[in-house]
Amino acid sequence: MNAAILENKIKSYVKDVPDFPNKGIIFKDITPILKTIPLVDEITDAFASRYELFKIDKIAGIEARGFLFGMPLSVKMKVPFIPIRKKGKLPCDTVRSSYNLEYGATTVEMHKDALNENENVLIVDDVLATGGTVNASVDIIKQLKCRAVAAAFVLELSFLNGIENIKDKSVDIFSLAKYR
Repeated sequence: MNAAILENKIKSYVKDVPDFPNKGIIFKDITPILKTIPLVDEITDAFASRYELFKIDKIAGIEARGFLFGMPLSVKMKVPFIPIRKKGKLPCDTVRSSYNLEYGATTVEMHKDALNENENVLIVDDVLATGGTVNASVDIIKQLKCRAVAAAFVLELSFLNGIENIKDKSVDIFSLAKYR
Protein backbone atom coordinates (compact mmCIF):
# COMPACT_ATOMS: atom_id res chain seq x y z
CA MET A 1 0.00 0.00 0.00
CA ASN A 2 1.12 3.55 -0.69
CA ALA A 3 2.72 5.14 2.40
CA ALA A 4 0.62 8.33 2.18
CA ILE A 5 -2.60 6.35 1.89
CA LEU A 6 -1.66 4.21 4.91
CA GLU A 7 -0.71 7.31 6.91
CA ASN A 8 -4.07 8.95 6.16
CA LYS A 9 -5.92 5.74 7.00
CA ILE A 10 -4.11 5.43 10.35
CA LYS A 11 -4.82 9.08 11.20
CA SER A 12 -8.51 8.64 10.38
CA TYR A 13 -8.75 6.05 13.17
CA VAL A 14 -6.67 7.85 15.83
CA LYS A 15 -8.79 9.67 18.40
CA ASP A 16 -7.59 12.78 20.23
CA VAL A 17 -8.29 12.67 23.97
CA PRO A 18 -7.72 16.05 25.63
CA ASP A 19 -6.23 16.37 29.12
CA PHE A 20 -5.11 12.75 29.36
CA PRO A 21 -3.18 11.60 31.34
CA ASN A 22 -2.63 15.16 32.58
CA LYS A 23 -4.16 18.56 31.87
CA GLY A 24 -2.76 20.10 28.70
CA ILE A 25 -1.83 16.77 27.05
CA ILE A 26 -3.70 15.70 23.93
CA PHE A 27 -3.40 11.91 23.99
CA LYS A 28 -3.41 10.07 20.65
CA ASP A 29 -5.65 7.05 21.28
CA ILE A 30 -4.86 4.14 18.97
CA THR A 31 -7.53 1.79 20.36
CA PRO A 32 -9.87 2.43 17.38
CA ILE A 33 -7.11 0.98 15.16
CA LEU A 34 -7.14 -2.21 17.24
CA LYS A 35 -10.82 -2.76 16.44
CA THR A 36 -9.98 -2.75 12.74
CA ILE A 37 -8.16 -5.99 11.96
CA PRO A 38 -7.52 -5.17 8.28
CA LEU A 39 -5.72 -1.98 9.36
CA VAL A 40 -3.68 -3.86 11.97
CA ASP A 41 -2.72 -6.27 9.17
CA GLU A 42 -1.69 -3.36 6.93
CA ILE A 43 0.44 -1.88 9.73
CA THR A 44 2.08 -5.25 10.37
CA ASP A 45 2.71 -5.74 6.65
CA ALA A 46 4.23 -2.26 6.32
CA PHE A 47 6.64 -2.93 9.20
CA ALA A 48 7.53 -6.39 7.88
CA SER A 49 8.19 -4.97 4.43
CA ARG A 50 10.41 -2.23 5.87
CA TYR A 51 12.51 -4.67 7.90
CA GLU A 52 12.57 -7.78 5.69
CA LEU A 53 16.16 -7.10 4.59
CA PHE A 54 17.43 -6.22 8.07
CA LYS A 55 19.00 -9.06 10.01
CA ILE A 56 16.56 -9.00 12.95
CA ASP A 57 17.15 -11.64 15.65
CA LYS A 58 14.51 -10.45 18.14
CA ILE A 59 11.63 -7.98 18.26
CA ALA A 60 11.26 -6.03 21.51
CA GLY A 61 7.84 -4.53 22.18
CA ILE A 62 7.51 -1.75 24.72
CA GLU A 63 4.73 -2.04 27.31
CA ALA A 64 1.94 -1.94 26.69
CA ARG A 65 0.91 -0.81 23.25
CA GLY A 66 4.20 -1.88 21.69
CA PHE A 67 3.10 -5.43 22.49
CA LEU A 68 0.00 -4.96 20.34
CA PHE A 69 2.04 -4.33 17.20
CA GLY A 70 5.28 -6.10 18.08
CA MET A 71 3.78 -9.54 18.66
CA PRO A 72 1.91 -9.78 15.32
CA LEU A 73 5.07 -8.52 13.60
CA SER A 74 7.09 -11.16 15.44
CA VAL A 75 4.74 -13.88 14.18
CA LYS A 76 4.78 -12.53 10.62
CA MET A 77 8.58 -12.23 10.52
CA LYS A 78 9.07 -15.52 12.45
CA VAL A 79 11.33 -13.76 14.95
CA PRO A 80 11.07 -14.19 18.76
CA PHE A 81 9.27 -11.48 20.73
CA ILE A 82 10.76 -9.91 23.87
CA PRO A 83 8.73 -7.66 26.20
CA ILE A 84 10.15 -4.45 27.60
CA ARG A 85 8.03 -3.80 30.68
CA LYS A 86 7.51 -1.21 33.36
CA LYS A 87 9.60 -1.67 36.50
CA GLY A 88 8.47 -4.50 38.76
CA LYS A 89 6.38 -6.40 36.19
CA LEU A 90 8.92 -9.07 35.18
CA PRO A 91 9.48 -12.03 37.54
CA CYS A 92 13.15 -12.88 36.82
CA ASP A 93 16.46 -10.98 36.91
CA THR A 94 16.26 -7.84 34.80
CA VAL A 95 18.28 -4.99 33.37
CA ARG A 96 16.65 -1.57 33.55
CA SER A 97 16.83 2.00 32.38
CA SER A 98 14.94 5.13 33.46
CA TYR A 99 13.74 8.01 31.32
CA ASN A 100 11.51 11.09 31.28
CA LEU A 101 8.14 11.23 29.56
CA GLU A 102 6.51 14.39 28.32
CA TYR A 103 4.39 14.16 31.49
CA GLY A 104 6.57 12.36 34.07
CA ALA A 105 9.33 9.78 34.53
CA THR A 106 9.45 5.96 34.53
CA THR A 107 11.70 2.92 34.38
CA VAL A 108 11.55 0.00 31.96
CA GLU A 109 13.08 -3.46 32.27
CA MET A 110 13.90 -6.55 30.23
CA HIS A 111 14.82 -10.02 31.45
CA LYS A 112 18.61 -10.48 31.53
CA ASP A 113 18.26 -13.73 29.59
CA ALA A 114 16.01 -12.27 26.88
CA LEU A 115 18.84 -11.70 24.42
CA ASN A 116 21.96 -13.55 23.40
CA GLU A 117 25.12 -11.48 22.98
CA ASN A 118 25.50 -9.72 19.59
CA GLU A 119 21.86 -10.05 18.53
CA ASN A 120 20.15 -7.42 16.39
CA VAL A 121 16.92 -6.10 17.91
CA LEU A 122 13.98 -4.26 16.36
CA ILE A 123 12.12 -2.12 18.91
CA VAL A 124 8.37 -1.65 18.35
CA ASP A 125 6.07 0.85 20.05
CA ASP A 126 2.87 2.67 19.22
CA VAL A 127 4.07 6.30 19.51
CA LEU A 128 7.37 8.12 19.22
CA ALA A 129 6.99 11.22 21.40
CA THR A 130 10.06 12.67 23.16
CA GLY A 131 12.35 9.70 22.45
CA GLY A 132 12.84 8.75 26.09
CA THR A 133 11.35 5.29 25.76
CA VAL A 134 13.53 4.51 22.76
CA ASN A 135 16.66 5.75 24.53
CA ALA A 136 15.89 3.60 27.58
CA SER A 137 15.14 0.57 25.40
CA VAL A 138 18.36 1.02 23.41
CA ASP A 139 20.24 1.35 26.70
CA ILE A 140 18.80 -1.94 27.97
CA ILE A 141 19.68 -3.71 24.72
CA LYS A 142 23.24 -2.37 24.87
CA GLN A 143 23.56 -3.49 28.50
CA LEU A 144 22.98 -7.01 27.19
CA LYS A 145 25.74 -6.53 24.56
CA CYS A 146 23.33 -6.43 21.64
CA ARG A 147 22.37 -3.86 19.00
CA ALA A 148 19.14 -1.94 18.60
CA VAL A 149 19.22 -1.75 14.81
CA ALA A 150 15.81 -0.17 14.34
CA ALA A 151 12.73 1.25 16.05
CA ALA A 152 9.28 1.17 14.44
CA PHE A 153 6.28 3.29 15.46
CA VAL A 154 2.70 3.52 14.30
CA LEU A 155 2.61 7.25 15.16
CA GLU A 156 5.22 9.95 15.58
CA LEU A 157 4.55 13.23 17.36
CA SER A 158 7.27 15.04 15.41
CA PHE A 159 6.48 18.38 17.09
CA LEU A 160 8.03 16.88 20.27
CA ASN A 161 11.36 16.34 18.42
CA GLY A 162 11.70 12.71 19.50
CA ILE A 163 14.01 11.77 16.62
CA GLU A 164 16.41 14.57 17.51
CA ASN A 165 16.46 13.33 21.13
CA ILE A 166 17.44 9.76 20.25
CA LYS A 167 21.03 9.41 21.40
CA ASP A 168 22.13 6.47 19.23
CA LYS A 169 21.97 7.83 15.68
CA SER A 170 22.71 4.38 14.22
CA VAL A 171 19.17 3.20 15.09
CA ASP A 172 16.90 3.25 12.03
CA ILE A 173 13.76 5.16 13.06
CA PHE A 174 10.56 4.55 11.11
CA SER A 175 7.03 5.88 11.71
CA LEU A 176 3.95 5.17 9.65
CA ALA A 177 2.02 8.36 10.52
CA LYS A 178 3.47 11.69 11.63
CA TYR A 179 1.78 14.52 13.48
CA ARG A 180 3.66 17.77 12.80
